[in-house]
Amino acid sequence: MSESRTAIVTGASAGIGAATARALGALGWSVALGARRLPRLEAVAAEVEALGGRAFAHALDVTDPSSVDAFVTAAEAALGPADTLVSNAGMSGITPLTETPLDRLRAEVEVNLLGPLLMARRVIPGLRDRGRGDLLFVSSETAVRPRPLQVGYSAAKAGLEGAARALAMELEGTGVRSIIVRIGPTGDTEFGRDFDRDEIAAALATWKYWGVQRHLHWMESPAVARAIVAVLTLEGACPAEIEVMPGGRFDRPD
Repeated sequence: MSESRTAIVTGASAGIGAATARALGALGWSVALGARRLPRLEAVAAEVEALGGRAFAHALDVTDPSSVDAFVTAAEAALGPADTLVSNAGMSGITPLTETPLDRLRAEVEVNLLGPLLMARRVIPGLRDRGRGDLLFVSSETAVRPRPLQVGYSAAKAGLEGAARALAMELEGTGVRSIIVRIGPTGDTEFGRDFDRDEIAAALATWKYWGVQRHLHWMESPAVARAIVAVLTLEGACPAEIEVMPGGRFDRPD
């Protein structure tokens, strides 16, 4: 596969999705950016092009099959066949299950689990026909270390990882890779910005009690994007899954 590739990135209007689009653009890739907020997408698309890539912005609701189909059709008409899908769109709340509004619980499952499956279902036939491509699913540490007060989100991310592993088996030998990138706390995204302060305090106390929040360190979106790019550009091996966490050489807990 040539260095210049064509990627679809969902949830690309901010945070990890936007950072990933910029990082791919800096490599000279063509990037189709999808999310619900078109003006924000268009601003990120301009940044992608300024970095040397080609960009296409189009509104996308990953939970709506007709929106998914319209987005992929328009993206491939503008940029050519996609060989990479980065399923990054996500959302969550932090309340006990019994206090979680039904519409938000449904959205947590649909955005975090159904959405990536609808996107994969739409692009797999083309990837398989061309004999090469990547499906990259942005997961969360809650998939393997579930958090109280995030029951729907934890369940959806665990389901997403199961689906990604099952897809890897379905696609074995086709040239299409199914990859999980499981991320830890990332602090410069819009994920959770609408959380109530009292809810955040209660959640942190609960997570500390259960040992799933060891410290308050977090990553920045560009660091996660670099890990995603490293996986996508790795040839000669298939990284079935990686976990990206804050910390490392220069970031040590007090």
